[in-house]
Amino acid sequence: MSKASAESLEKAMQKSISLQPYVRKVEVRINRQMLSENIFGYGELGGRMITAEVEIDYEGETVHARLEYDTKNDYPLMRLL
Repeated sequence: MSKASAESLEKAMQKSISLQPYVRKVEVRINRQMLSENIFGYGELGGRMITAEVEIDYEGETVHARLEYDTKNDYPLMRLL
């Protein structure tokens, strides 16, 4: 991916996640400052670069969750908000 393609990738990820049952809202952000472009002008997307928030509505109950990189565990984790 490149900095120029980051927005379209965010939108594609949002559309894909929104297909899941009970998802009411989704927002995906890619940290462009973490992107290291190679000599060909693009780089790799890693889990630590992604922040995603979802709103789930199931049987009248609403839950908000966020996926983001957890530096303590060195892993992208989802947590309830």
